[in-house]
Amino acid sequence: MTVTALPSQVPVVVVGAGYAGLSAALTLHDAGVPALVLEAADRVGGRILSQSTSSGVVVDHGGQWVGPTQRHLLGWAERFGCATFPTWDTGAHLELWHDGALRRYTGEGPDGAPGLAEYVAATARLDELARRVDTSDPGSCPDAAAWDAETVESYLSREVACPDARRRLALAVQGVWAVEPREISLLHLLFYTASAGGFDQLMQTRNAAQDARFVAGAQAPALAAARRLGDAVVLGTPVESVDQGGDGVLVHTARGTVRAGRVVVATPPPATAGIRFRPGLPAARARWVQRSVMGDVAKVHVVYAEPFWRNEGLSGIASLYGEDAVGVVFDNSPPDPGPGVLVGFVYGDRLRVWSTLDGPARRAAVLATLTRLFGPRAGEPVEYLEKIWPEDPWAQGGYAANPTPGAWVAHGSSGWRRPCGRIHWAGTETADGWNGYIDGAISSGVRAAGEILAAERIAVTGEGGSHRS
Repeated sequence: MTVTALPSQVPVVVVGAGYAGLSAALTLHDAGVPALVLEAADRVGGRILSQSTSSGVVVDHGGQWVGPTQRHLLGWAERFGCATFPTWDTGAHLELWHDGALRRYTGEGPDGAPGLAEYVAATARLDELARRVDTSDPGSCPDAAAWDAETVESYLSREVACPDARRRLALAVQGVWAVEPREISLLHLLFYTASAGGFDQLMQTRNAAQDARFVAGAQAPALAAARRLGDAVVLGTPVESVDQGGDGVLVHTARGTVRAGRVVVATPPPATAGIRFRPGLPAARARWVQRSVMGDVAKVHVVYAEPFWRNEGLSGIASLYGEDAVGVVFDNSPPDPGPGVLVGFVYGDRLRVWSTLDGPARRAAVLATLTRLFGPRAGEPVEYLEKIWPEDPWAQGGYAANPTPGAWVAHGSSGWRRPCGRIHWAGTETADGWNGYIDGAISSGVRAAGEILAAERIAVTGEGGSHRS
């Protein structure tokens, strides 16, 4: 909904209509507590953006997958009747090695591929370390200080002797965190791994994070939640400042000021940093926001008349370890027969080079890579679409923000997600389960709403019902 005037007073204001903000508002709505959702952009969904192309294909420019252990997102899918279908993965995968060798394989990797056995051993060791992390307070484990002081790159250089295994692990880091191994701490990698239930949960397709997609796009549950909330969702309304007093909060926008009892801020760290808080946020929270850096990623969808690669026994899944802009490719075709879609991911240093090119050069680079993988038909698409997330004005990156090395230990215990008076924090970065994913965003909204209900001593009695205790 877009309006010219805002209500003067509401019980709760939620800042941001991504999955986290919608989740907080919906949880409060179900408890009978009205919440006004203010969204800066002209749409809901945040870092989740589905588009129907001119070919009639729905593509997801942001987050797109759901896995079997992501119960919050699956719960929304069931509640709102949003159908899913298995990710296309039948057939042989491709691996383009840095020396130009192109290998077909099924399973975890090509038989006898360089560094594969050492990679598997290294990920098993990371799982072992991740099990020591308390996901509700990552900085509290005995080894937290040492792990947070070390980058993933320095850890891999010391602990993984095989350079080919390190090359594989670097691509894994780029693919999951959208950064280079030098940019995040070992502690953050271990926490994130633990929050997903293991390294394979992050990396694999079937029965893991990339298991299934939404027929109508991953934005569909968010759109359904917004429809349920109705006029409580207001678009095109950036929050400029938040003034907190002993008896309430004033939320200032260009369209007016709203008084609320409490506020949930559910925006990515860059957008949060653009809000002026009076009085200023506690130092730990302010530093946490400042030191939470968005990843660098772009998604490129290439649409063809048909998924021609399947006729050659290929799955459409590829991993690239050389200088190509694209690091990973998936078959992102719709569930029914018709057009074929390949999606390529451009991460980290690759993105920093590729994004400086002009549009035709970026397109040519991607199509050249796909042609190397899938043959000349890959160079003849029906449509080409790209979304460069660091250029998005509100997200300023993706998929999620990663705390800089040292931030967990220095600021995490009180700066990560602890309420600041009447201000509560949501967003996938604040989740202790499936951090960085849509599921984590939804659970973070439930948690933030629960904090408000507990503080106001409101007990939920069922959808749409509550009572004060």
